[in-house]
Amino acid sequence: MSNKHEIEEELNQAQARLDALCQNEATADDHSGQTVTVQPTCGDEMKSLREECSYLEIILEAMEASED
Repeated sequence: MSNKHEIEEELNQAQARLDALCQNEATADDHSGQTVTVQPTCGDEMKSLREECSYLEIILEAMEASED
């Protein structure tokens, strides 16, 4: 099993990738400037990254709880 620092780094990388995908999915409509169009082109990858982030957060919480 990885140490806490490695898990935190892995979580940060997964979260950054997820944030980038979410940003790319939402694009402003040039006609009104107010409408946001979401085009789910990376849905499977986003779902996988969300699950990975959740799993890593659970591991970190358990590690922190065991330190107490």
